Amino acid sequence: MKPIARRRFLKDSLLTGVALSLPNELLAAQTAPRGQPAASPAIGLIDTNVNLFDWPFRKLKYRDTRALVAKLRKHGVIEAWAGSFEALLHKDMDGVNTRLAGECRAHGGGMLVPFGSVNLAWPDWEEDVRRCHEVHRMPGIRLFPGYQAFDLDHAEMPRLVKMIAERNLILQVVYAMEDSRVYHPIFNVGRVTSAPLLEALKGVPNAKVELLHFTGSPRGEDLHQFMTQTNAVIDISRFEGNGAVGRLIGSGPGFSSGGAPGISHGRAPVERIVFGSHAPYYPLETALFKLIESPLKQSQLHAIMQGNARRLLPRA
Repeated sequence: MKPIARRRFLKDSLLTGVALSLPNELLAAQTAPRGQPAASPAIGLIDTNVNLFDWPFRKLKYRDTRALVAKLRKHGVIEAWAGSFEALLHKDMDGVNTRLAGECRAHGGGMLVPFGSVNLAWPDWEEDVRRCHEVHRMPGIRLFPGYQAFDLDHAEMPRLVKMIAERNLILQVVYAMEDSRVYHPIFNVGRVTSAPLLEALKGVPNAKVELLHFTGSPRGEDLHQFMTQTNAVIDISRFEGNGAVGRLIGSGPGFSSGGAPGISHGRAPVERIVFGSHAPYYPLETALFKLIESPLKQSQLHAIMQGNARRLLPRA
């Protein structure tokens, strides 16, 4: 018998897993003949956590926007909320946001939804919020505390949350971009603390907030507080381990106690969980595997794939 190459085996296993695990409507949309409309074009994944342009510390495979869009579309993504890697270190935030909006229009294929950024450490951040909303028509703002030289205890944080809510925008707070063990040795990334954001959200209960790549405390106390004291949602990009998404919601046999692996108190209702891949820093396939390997009912799967995100950002 001819041996099967490891790369071929992994690729075939992934495709088989996707075909067996995702809803039939999504499979039909992925396999429709070229040039013919899919049976259910509205069914698919909403990826709430991707970034465009160059990661500052190394070249990524899908750094080209058109290549990233093709990759997302190949795996059934119908909409992707896009931030910008430039927002981590650039000082000219208006330039960052203008380029992001233009890139999504020019090369997003109707799929990319730009999420601009503001830096509370720089002056005139209020004007950046206004321009994101009124000029670029962005539905939300993405913060990168730790990289952007401020933490969530910044004195202006409550005002930003209130402004976001008044404009009916989504506030995405990025807790991490990469494992701390692989930081560039000359670059000091500040730790992100949750308590100040929790307090700010309690004062503005109608604020729409998403926690991206949430690290949290080892036992998950802060995750528990977000889920019980605020309306924040969380993406799945950070949760690793066998059946992590199932553990997060307490789904399936053997998943009724404890939270996500290593987070004994962490638990989130399925309606507060959204799909986020952290692409292109993470391969998109890793997020798909998280859906496949967890014991999720189809209703839970659909909610995470797009239903919960659609409630945050309704589209005509």
